[in-house]
Amino acid sequence: MPAEGLITIPSSYGPGETMAKLEAEVKAKGLTIFAHVDHAAGAAAVGLSLLPTDLLIFGNAKGGTPLMQAMQTVGIDLPLKVLVWQDASGKTWLSYNDPSWIAKRHGLGPEAEATVKNLTAALAAITAAATAPH
Repeated sequence: MPAEGLITIPSSYGPGETMAKLEAEVKAKGLTIFAHVDHAAGAAAVGLSLLPTDLLIFGNAKGGTPLMQAMQTVGIDLPLKVLVWQDASGKTWLSYNDPSWIAKRHGLGPEAEATVKNLTAALAAITAAATAPH
């Protein structure tokens, strides 16, 4: 059962290559990478196993600030985050929060529509480029 507000798409590549393509695409769009969290490496460091689960946190103040100006609590959901993960069958997936869901979660109204539309289009383009076959 999919989580509410989460968009998940399949990748044509393994987790490492998907993340590398995602990072390259984020940088090519002129966005700032704030953090890269390798959850599987963290699990391994404490003697636990976890299938590849890798989070990229990125954004652009010009893109996210208008949403936080409308409602500062949006800051809990920004910067943007994309998770690259591998399921038990070996399939790689990419998941991220739908910007429309973020806006709804924080009670944003019509004033946020243009920003939400821009974030939605940017995430769709970035994730498609990271997951689609050559």
